[in-house]
Amino acid sequence: MTTLEELNAQIRACQRCRLAKSRTLAVPGEGPSNAKIMFIGEAPGFHEDQQGRPFVGAAGQFLEELLASINLTRQQVFIANVVKCRPPNNRDPQPDEIEACRPFLEAQIALLKPKIIVTLGRYSMALAFSNVSISRIHGQPKRVGDIVYFPMFHPAAALHQPQYRALIERDILKLPQILADLEAIKPAPDEPSSPQQLRLF
Repeated sequence: MTTLEELNAQIRACQRCRLAKSRTLAVPGEGPSNAKIMFIGEAPGFHEDQQGRPFVGAAGQFLEELLASINLTRQQVFIANVVKCRPPNNRDPQPDEIEACRPFLEAQIALLKPKIIVTLGRYSMALAFSNVSISRIHGQPKRVGDIVYFPMFHPAAALHQPQYRALIERDILKLPQILADLEAIKPAPDEPSSPQQLRLF
């Protein structure tokens, strides 16, 4: 089984798509290997590309404020992106770029086994929600197999459109109770866990 460190090395050396040619540094993600909550954003921006770390710009500062509001720090959660390299001029990631990075993200999820995945924005939301608008489902958790997916607006949305700030701040306050509820549930010994089983949590 690949370790997180080995996976990070593979991501940093990746040449699977055109983004490898324009990046400064790949951004694998960071956080403890036993993190119960994983945040998945869209793609690295300028500052992330320079430092090789996720969410270190203005959106990252807001994310840290959001975490503080529920008594967490970024050192207690795992933070990653759908694509690991910055798209030129911060354009949206293309479908083939998302597909090229998908095995890395799936490997991260498999290694971490988080209880909750917080999807930040519509690109990561597509991991568990299809053909729906983030405006309609933000803040509504959904269980997929052993993981609860919790869709939120991307923190950057609040920087560009202030009306989203209150929505984002309100949604994240639901996380502690969702985690507490999950940790209170003990599956029956003979209860199978099926990744294909989708239901509202």
